[in-house]
Amino acid sequence: MSLTDRQEDLLVAVALTEFSVHYENADPELAKQAWQLAANRLVEYDIGPAEAIDVLEIGET
Repeated sequence: MSLTDRQEDLLVAVALTEFSVHYENADPELAKQAWQLAANRLVEYDIGPAEAIDVLEIGET
């Protein structure tokens, strides 16, 4: 399956969001930067992280 630019941006945003959550205690500054990068990508599409997961159909069988 070939991803569209939008799908790629949303997938990267979800990954950055996950990274920021998992590394918040280990490296708060890096986690904050990852969250900001994710937010910047999501704002382009006026969508939140949970909505991005729905759009990408992640976790659905």
